[in-house]
Amino acid sequence: MVNNISIIGSGFAALTAARRLRRLDARADITLIAPRPEFIYLPSLIWLPSGKRKPQDLVVSLDKFLREHSIQFLAGEATGIADGGRTVLTSAGPIKNDGLIIACGGRFIKKLPGIEHAILPCEGIAPVERLRERLAALQTGTVALGFAGNPNEPSAMRGGPMFEFLFGIDTQLRREGRRERIKLAFFNPMPNPGNRLGEKALKRLMAEMQRREIDTHLGHKLLGFESDKVKTEGGEFAADIIVFMPGMTGNAWFDNTDLPRSPGGLIQADGQCRVSGCERVYVAGDAGSFPGPDWMPKQAHMADLQAAAAAENLVGEFAGRVPSKTFKAELMCIVDSLDAGMLVRRTESGGFALPPLGLMHGAKQRFESWYLRRYR
Repeated sequence: MVNNISIIGSGFAALTAARRLRRLDARADITLIAPRPEFIYLPSLIWLPSGKRKPQDLVVSLDKFLREHSIQFLAGEATGIADGGRTVLTSAGPIKNDGLIIACGGRFIKKLPGIEHAILPCEGIAPVERLRERLAALQTGTVALGFAGNPNEPSAMRGGPMFEFLFGIDTQLRREGRRERIKLAFFNPMPNPGNRLGEKALKRLMAEMQRREIDTHLGHKLLGFESDKVKTEGGEFAADIIVFMPGMTGNAWFDNTDLPRSPGGLIQADGQCRVSGCERVYVAGDAGSFPGPDWMPKQAHMADLQAAAAAENLVGEFAGRVPSKTFKAELMCIVDSLDAGMLVRRTESGGFALPPLGLMHGAKQRFESWYLRRYR
């Protein structure tokens, strides 16, 4: 019997799931559902403002990957799910499956008044290109960078890249001889932003901001933005450019399904990445809410681990086995500053944070090259 498997998405979790499924089942009929057959390497968006990377460096056509792994592609957006998960409703029409992995990512919460005045970098290449252009044109003033979370879901945030944009822009401005004329400010509603990376990492991040003479506005609820200011309950401050990462929630199309939802609006899953109450339906990456520590990250590495577990459990179900594969809760990242990087690792048994090292900046570039090689 040939198993028909649908995967929603074309990011880290989706492609890792597709690769693992093909390795485990050479005969499976696998269909990838996404608007375009391309993969965007989001971790390297941090290098666009300085020109270290160009947009075309980060966008990879999946045509070769799909062909080599005998994976079909459906160009469309998911709009819902029917028949207990056996049918995915899309803008290109319905598609049936015997098993489903949802790996479409999440959605950023855009409820703050005036959020249209902020640049949201992890939405993709276009906003970061806008940041690059505005930064290049700025002669004097203040660049404010910050992030927030989902109050109903502690894990639904992505703060790490904002530290990288902050330190990277500082390095860039110093190289260009403009740092004395342009202030940098970091804002966050939490008094200890970055504590999800661990206590050691938090201390290093705060020390790095102090060393770089970056202003901080911490511990005050955000009230909104205007074109030239950030407003908080603790006061407001001027900003010529605002870069902001909101908390995350589930995609709008989740509302058109009976999928169980977490308090923060994500798809509720168990430790094996199964969607609660659904048969042969799995979720991986930013779309899901998983059991684990409250610091469990929304990052590519975690998405890959969850996708691999989901794929193995789904194939196991087809073979009549009870899903037993779990994923390790692990935060692993290099907080880059354009010329150095701080290696941070955290697991449930402990963690560490190294001081910024030029060696780690090179390691981040080598990892990018290694990761993209499998798709190019």
